[in-house]
Amino acid sequence: IVFDHVTFGYEGQPVLKDVSFTIREGETFAVLGGTGSGKSTLVHLLDRLYDVPEGSGRITIGGVDLRHIRRSDLRRHIGLVLQEPFLFSQTIGENIRAVRPDAPEDAMRRAAAIACVDDAVTSFPEGYDTIVGERGVTLSGGQKQRVAIARMLMQQAPVMIFDDSLSAVDAETDEKIRTALRRSTGNATVLLISHRVTTLMQADRILVLDGGRVAELGTHAQLVEKPGIYRDIYNIQMQSADRALLEEGGSEHGSH
Repeated sequence: IVFDHVTFGYEGQPVLKDVSFTIREGETFAVLGGTGSGKSTLVHLLDRLYDVPEGSGRITIGGVDLRHIRRSDLRRHIGLVLQEPFLFSQTIGENIRAVRPDAPEDAMRRAAAIACVDDAVTSFPEGYDTIVGERGVTLSGGQKQRVAIARMLMQQAPVMIFDDSLSAVDAETDEKIRTALRRSTGNATVLLISHRVTTLMQADRILVLDGGRVAELGTHAQLVEKPGIYRDIYNIQMQSADRALLEEGGSEHGSH
């Protein structure tokens, strides 16, 4: 996936300014940035909710300009979990199987287990036959996000995008989901977008957006070595509860 000098805005307000980077096939690539830095706009452009205007750069996948790929084909190959996931007024099982209605139950349960939601669902009296309210009103924010993650995993897409979709789960569950994902995504290309450093630090590379521009790009070890936005955010967040989590279970973090 290549962003080649992409500039994009809404109603004349520039959001991304001359953004260039490459995500290699099979890589876990993370994007960090504050509110309004352009993180979600990257996702909207990748999924062709919007197109890059002519003359404002281009985005390619496998060398093909996104504008030349049908939206339906593109979306079959890109799994996406948004920060505010939408659930249908159906059972939890039907929501997870929405992309593959004929999938066997064990495949559904496996996806739910990776998303750390299987235990919660099986504790409901109706289990996977529990009906969800229009926007998942019977579920907590974290449970809705985990059901949406399970649904996306069922898609088995070669590109998986998590747009701040672990924000409503606590840091410990976030860590469990990411560990399970690392074991299960195979050769998928994973794009992680977050404002939480612990969600991103084990990615192969991390892009830092600031005011719509690429501010930094490198591994966690590289970015934490040098003064900059990433190190500042890392230091602030490590003062908080995340530090306790890392010290408790995280010797692998130090060696990564």
